[in-house]
Amino acid sequence: MNNTTRAGARHVVILGTGGTISGRAASADDNIGYTAGEVGVADLLVGIEAPAGIALVAEQVAQVDSKDMDFAVWQALVSRCAHWLAQPDVVGIVITHGTDTLEETAYFLQAVLSPDKPVVLTCAMRPATALSPDGPQNVRDGIVVAATPGARGVCAVCAGTVHSALDVKKVHTYRLDAFASGDAGPIGYVEEGAVRPVRSWPEARAAGSQAAVDKIAAVTAVPRIEIVVSHAGAGGAMVDALMASPTAHEKTGPLRGLVIAATGNGTVHHVLEAAALRAQAAGVAVVRATRCVEGRILARPGESLRDAGALTPVKARIALMLELLGLPRAER
Repeated sequence: MNNTTRAGARHVVILGTGGTISGRAASADDNIGYTAGEVGVADLLVGIEAPAGIALVAEQVAQVDSKDMDFAVWQALVSRCAHWLAQPDVVGIVITHGTDTLEETAYFLQAVLSPDKPVVLTCAMRPATALSPDGPQNVRDGIVVAATPGARGVCAVCAGTVHSALDVKKVHTYRLDAFASGDAGPIGYVEEGAVRPVRSWPEARAAGSQAAVDKIAAVTAVPRIEIVVSHAGAGGAMVDALMASPTAHEKTGPLRGLVIAATGNGTVHHVLEAAALRAQAAGVAVVRATRCVEGRILARPGESLRDAGALTPVKARIALMLELLGLPRAER
């Protein structure tokens, strides 16, 4: 915790998890050859002024490259978010996170917490050592959103744009404005220290979220769910292999769920579909999610494999995991 806390003040809590935003490279002109998760969250706040009437609290939850994000970090985040959201002087939370799996963490937190205060994930596409890092402005914008009256739910802030956790997805490999919200569009924009909303904040379910928080904390074994892609010439060998007994190095147990990253409006190559149906008949939960960047699957009558609607394959995997754990998915 840093020393910016003040008695009687309204607080925004900054939880650090690592990522590019806390990365270091050998030279200032290197924006890709860095090591993520090197700079502590308290150091990321140096030089960043809080909005009037707001004091900042910094806490390091993890230091990982977000490509390596796992359920244990999510458990820790849920626990710390629940703790801080319950404090009456805390108006919101900012989570510094890597960009690679930010959309997955955001969706998971929205599904479990559905908070009536804002939980804002922010990030950077350039490391902290870059000649012109984007992290400081993104953190500042995240704090502004977290301190905004009426803001609620889990969202992501990057390059001045506020995205809902339900819609956000990474759409570019290196540009500073690397995220989009698809058909739904962003929640709003941060403009010179103020939020201009263009649509409603996510619905909150704070009163009923404690049971979900407790359930997540008690999880000791995460259901094993894999994603396979349908494509031209796809086969069923991958599904058959996943259905086989886990190898010695796997500690996640037998396959419990399967997400198919389907083409178009949820279509699946007939050979892959046959394998998926065999898996479903054997008790594996199977869901189709479109691999298209925008749009949703429009259900057709008589489908043998259910669909994930507007969820991307990675979010559909989380929704299926929560379902198998007996928890509701996040949706509009």
